Amino acid sequence: MKRVLIGSVAGSVVLGGVLVLLPPYDEKAAKAAPPALGPAGRAMAAVGAGAPAALPDLAALIGEREAHLRAHPGDDQSWAVLGSAYLARGVRRADVADFPKAERALNTSLKAKPEGNPEALTGLATLANARHDFRAAKKWGELAAKQAPKRWAAYPALIDAYTGLGDAKGVGRALESLQELGSGTAVMTRSGEVYRNRGWREDANAALTDAAALAEAPAAKAAALYRVAELAWERGEPTVALRYYDAALAADAEHHPSLAGRGRALAALGRSSEALHAYRSALARHPLPEYALELGELYESLKLIPAARAQYGALRARVEQEGAGGINNERILGLFEADHGDADAAVERLTAEYERHGSPETADALGWALHRSGDGEAGLKLVTKAMEKGPRSALFAFHRGTIERESGRYGAARRHLREALRINPYFSPLGVPAAKRALEALGEPPEGGPEQMYAPRPVAPVRQAAPPRRQTPRAQPPAQPRPRTAPSTVRTAPAR
Repeated sequence: MKRVLIGSVAGSVVLGGVLVLLPPYDEKAAKAAPPALGPAGRAMAAVGAGAPAALPDLAALIGEREAHLRAHPGDDQSWAVLGSAYLARGVRRADVADFPKAERALNTSLKAKPEGNPEALTGLATLANARHDFRAAKKWGELAAKQAPKRWAAYPALIDAYTGLGDAKGVGRALESLQELGSGTAVMTRSGEVYRNRGWREDANAALTDAAALAEAPAAKAAALYRVAELAWERGEPTVALRYYDAALAADAEHHPSLAGRGRALAALGRSSEALHAYRSALARHPLPEYALELGELYESLKLIPAARAQYGALRARVEQEGAGGINNERILGLFEADHGDADAAVERLTAEYERHGSPETADALGWALHRSGDGEAGLKLVTKAMEKGPRSALFAFHRGTIERESGRYGAARRHLREALRINPYFSPLGVPAAKRALEALGEPPEGGPEQMYAPRPVAPVRQAAPPRRQTPRAQPPAQPRPRTAPSTVRTAPAR
């Protein structure tokens, strides 16, 4: 199975039945005709190409593999296929039962064939990425790449893992390997995401636009169009972003990231009622904690405080539910606590998370939490590092400018708060008004700029006349007598 492009959901229900003692694998009995290009075949083709598959196709593939494995429980390849299909379905449906099922099936495949099983290893790496356990994803992904270096499916999982760990060099190596082995839609999508994180926005837009144009299956097209929309949103172009979000939803009406993105764009355009509806629809399909946080802050910006508190409560409940299934939501919960809860608790959570996963996003979150808890100097170091190492982010610039203002660095504060609004004037329904208020309070710098920014103008030294040099008189030749001349006989006319 190739890599599944996934979001971040988790499960907590265990697969019924204990699959530990397997009979010897009978290769002849296990041989079955490959699935026809019906629903199961389409799902195999989509997941094999690194693209999302439609839910009905995934259901057909899961049913077929389950039936096959009841008759042939030693078929390690079918267990790997089934585990990856569970994982893909769990992402699409936000089904908390599917992640443990995927883990059980993939481990069963690995137990049936401990060596030379890159399919199961890649599935485990992808599952670890979905759970935000990037260290485990790196371990499984590197094992898969070592076993089958020419098999491209391990490298997207490694890109995700290295990104989560803040390992830019590892990301670059994995991307080079991926590009050497393939050039299809999935490769273009991965390339665009890496370019975006490097700040190469034009390259990212070109790669992602090409991926969207080449995608054929509705789910794959929706995923590619969504990424193009996200680039437009990050540039501060909500109208363009909304057009791409709508195109993604036209391809796949169940694509919940595009519903949430549509909510952001509509809120930026002042269409608050439509924005609230879009967010609620996204949460109904996929109750991600980050969606609840965004909706809560939108309610708060509209002075609907009870509704905001309800969403913040839903966020806490969802984080707890997903945590029971092995999902790591420490960064999202830390950002929430820093702004709306207990800043000291946020520091504690994010410090541990930064030690595990030192990405620029985690550095920024920890820096902001440190500032909110009263340690602005330590916070400023981390948010500065995030801006230097991470993508061009309005939120990073806002955090840095706010900390600089409160620490008395007014020139730098003006620069970074203005940068945040220049990158994306709509980046947050609460952050944008705060940035504008801070800039208004700072005012304009004094005419001529701060004195400490300019060296004093050099004054030309006064040149004094050098004292006359004493010269030794030279010996003069003896004077010659002047010749006597005869008086002139020319008369001069008197002046009139």
